Amino acid sequence: MKQHPHHSHPDPDHTPDGHYVGPDFEGALEAHPLWQRDNVTLSSVCVDIGSAGTQVLFSRVRLRRQAVDLSSRFLTVARETLFESPIHLTPYSDEKLIDAKALGGLVDEAYRAARLHPDEIDTGIVILTGEALRRENAEQIADVLARTCGELVCASAGHHMEGLLAAHGSGAVQTSHERAEKILNIDIGGGTTKLSVIERGNVVSTAALHIGARLVAVDLDGTIVRLDPAGRAHAERAGFAWSIGADTTPEQIKAVAASMADDLVAALSAPSPEVMALYLTEPIGRLEGIDSVIFSGGVSEYVYGREDREFGDLGRALGKALRQRVESGELPWRLLPDSRGIRSTALGGSEFTAQMSGNTVYLSNPDSLLPRRNLQVIAVDHAFAETIDSDSLAQAIERGLERFDVDVGRADVVLALHWDGRPEYERIKALADGIRKGLAARIGAGRPIYVVLDADIAMNLGAVLREDTPGDSEVLVIDGLTLWDFDYIDLGRLRLPSGTVPVTIKSLVFADTAEGARQPQRIQCHE
Repeated sequence: MKQHPHHSHPDPDHTPDGHYVGPDFEGALEAHPLWQRDNVTLSSVCVDIGSAGTQVLFSRVRLRRQAVDLSSRFLTVARETLFESPIHLTPYSDEKLIDAKALGGLVDEAYRAARLHPDEIDTGIVILTGEALRRENAEQIADVLARTCGELVCASAGHHMEGLLAAHGSGAVQTSHERAEKILNIDIGGGTTKLSVIERGNVVSTAALHIGARLVAVDLDGTIVRLDPAGRAHAERAGFAWSIGADTTPEQIKAVAASMADDLVAALSAPSPEVMALYLTEPIGRLEGIDSVIFSGGVSEYVYGREDREFGDLGRALGKALRQRVESGELPWRLLPDSRGIRSTALGGSEFTAQMSGNTVYLSNPDSLLPRRNLQVIAVDHAFAETIDSDSLAQAIERGLERFDVDVGRADVVLALHWDGRPEYERIKALADGIRKGLAARIGAGRPIYVVLDADIAMNLGAVLREDTPGDSEVLVIDGLTLWDFDYIDLGRLRLPSGTVPVTIKSLVFADTAEGARQPQRIQCHE
């Protein structure tokens, strides 16, 4: 059989992304309207404020449209680090407060050094974790930074979120996917240790322990200048009655670090009640069948031998103690060397925040509807039958609003719907009728209607909603996203020519405290 030439040779009029550019087009591929429609580039910032260290990382993230069935989601396909700030010690005013002025100066200096202005930032995240999260002004500082760092930067915190970000930033998720392995990521910072189990590229379990390098800090003479309650407890477990102003020896530091390392090993095997008390969340699950382990966070630099300097804390001794336990088999998994170390959480944050709406967006009035911050997601629990019952859908919407005590006439929310079945007009009309009935109080008060779907029907649904909705309620419908209860979203301005809306998906802000998790957390990330 004769083979046609175009079966064996690339078509010169098509790009590697599959776009037809035509023989008359001259110029860079990135300048072609078809390429711009299906490819979006965002500038991202991650401000990582941990127990011990603070860092700022700027990235450029490229997303590409992926058309599958009725969904045309934008997925992250490339990330370029633009600038990494030095890692500074997190500034504290005292045991209760973060030094807001000093912290603001560190962030401002990072912007100056990167030669970037907040107006140039499309998306990003401010993360407070560990001991920094315990400070009384943590939430206020996070909110102020989020509003000054760029148009669409969200403030988040929590042990589960940091574990999730570290798993992505360390390379554990990518490695697990590529090798089809089950990997344990151990992220050790200044105040806490985050554990993440990754199976075939999916994070299936996260947890946190009160084990960290900077729960105690000493000066050049070995005198204790900082001692958190957890640090005092670890010292007591090792046999030392430490207090502020007390003198320590290198041998004592090593002994406390060794005790911490033993506690971590025990927490991953058969924890005693004392070790169980170190968990800040529910204990880690899904540990059976682990193939490999990756360390990340500041202490990982010592585990992998990339750092050997002393910083007046437990970091060096703890890292070396953990490496010994890997080599002795006490931690029984193969050590993978490809961690991104102390930058892992910041790298993960730079990728996790970048989401885009899908193939279509309906906006009745872009100027009044966008941008928006902290829209609470109400996931509507409703299965769409072949014939859609608008009254049943309306009742499901009302139940969702009641479950979260939403003041429908005042607070803006976004309805999240999982669409199933054919996108026929009769079904979409019934869907719109159900939404209008369920949001009758909101429409009566003139509030806008926000809807997010996971299928590519936003334009049709939005047009029907707007046409049949009485009064002044504006309508926004975006697709290509899957959202859940306890999610919050930020919506950026409409981007042309792609016709997309940048979306930051967040778990419940400040959901965790030192006492443990208050609410479930979910992060959506399409890769």
